[in-house]
Amino acid sequence: CRPGGYLEGQVHVVGGDHAVDIEYVAVGLVTRVEVESGDSEYDTTQEFHRQRLTGSFRLNPGGRHDVPFRFDVPWETPITELYGQHLHGMTMGLRTELEVARAVDKSDLDAVVVHPLPAQERILDALLRLGFRFSRADVERGRVYGAQQQLPFYQEIEFYPAPHYAGRINEVEVTFVADPSGVEVILEFDKRGGFLAP
Repeated sequence: CRPGGYLEGQVHVVGGDHAVDIEYVAVGLVTRVEVESGDSEYDTTQEFHRQRLTGSFRLNPGGRHDVPFRFDVPWETPITELYGQHLHGMTMGLRTELEVARAVDKSDLDAVVVHPLPAQERILDALLRLGFRFSRADVERGRVYGAQQQLPFYQEIEFYPAPHYAGRINEVEVTFVADPSGVEVILEFDKRGGFLAP
C-alpha cells in the first residue's frame, strides 16, 4: 500500500470442535516506535489506526466465516520499502483481532509493505543521486516542530553524507508529514563540530 491509500484483504475465521460466539473481528495497523523517557530509550509496539470489521456472530464447529475488508491507510503512515528494498529498522504490520465471548481472544499479525508516495520517492531519489547513502529508518514518538501532524509519532529516514559533504555533515535525517493536499519535508543535518564543539 501507500500512505493515503488502502489495504484490501480477507480475514478467514475457522471454527474448532465446538460452537463459539464471536464478539467482533477488527484490524489495526501497528509499528515499532522508539520512546525517549528521561535518560533511557525503549521500543514499544503501537497501534495507530483501527477498524472494526464485524459485529457479533456465532461460529459453528468446523464452520468458516470470511470477512472481506478495505482498510484506509493514514497519510502519515511510515514507509517501509524503497525500490523493492526493505528500509532497515522498519517494522509494520496489520494486526487482526478476534474477540471470543467467554474465551481467550485471538490475534494474528501480518507484515505490511508501505511504498512511498511519488513526491516522497522523488525526494529520496534526489538524495541518492546526490551521493547520500541510506543508513536506517526508525519511528519516534513525539511531534515535529511546526508540522501539522495527526499521528503521535514521526518517521526519520537517515542517510550517510555524500562524499563531498562528509567533512562537514555526519548524517541527514528526512521526515515526511503527508496529508491529502501535500507533503511537508523536514530535513535535519547533523553537522560535525570543531574541537570541543558539538
